[in-house]
Amino acid sequence: MKVNANTMRKGHILEHNGRLYVITGTQIVQPGKGGAFIQLEMKDVKTGNKNIERFRTGEAVERARLDDHEMTFLFAEDDNYTFMDKETFEQVTIPGDIIGDGKIFLADGMEVVVQSFEGAPLSVELPQSVVLLITEADPVVKGQTASSSYKPAVLENGARVMVPPHIEAGTKIVVNIETGEYMERFKD
Repeated sequence: MKVNANTMRKGHILEHNGRLYVITGTQIVQPGKGGAFIQLEMKDVKTGNKNIERFRTGEAVERARLDDHEMTFLFAEDDNYTFMDKETFEQVTIPGDIIGDGKIFLADGMEVVVQSFEGAPLSVELPQSVVLLITEADPVVKGQTASSSYKPAVLENGARVMVPPHIEAGTKIVVNIETGEYMERFKD
């Protein structure tokens, strides 16, 4: 189906020049002279070759029609991640490079949407945010409350995130999976 190029996001699948590409990054560029354009970093689904293409923001591109399957994350083994289809209970193993950087936030029982094309999984859509426990946090430095300063903290999955000074070890926080940034303190 045809969509505007500026609606393409990381993880979307694009059909371009007769090939399927998964979008690995996007950047909207507004040069001083001329119209704005979107630069898409793409990875060929079959060969794995990376490519960068530029499109005018209003230009129509062909987004591939994919099958969405609601799945539950079961476990990880090396760099392979196993999911179970919620309808058929079929198990599917997906390599970590298809999941991307968000794989560190996968937790047992997490519900995701796996997009496939002709039966082959192409991308995994993770939830917008995840609740995690802080295991380590630097102590508060007195006198830094006037400005909006952040301190490093380590989450239960080993990821590092910058948090406000009032957050301490043992606190549950909400983390944006796409950016890996602190959103807010978790409210029970």
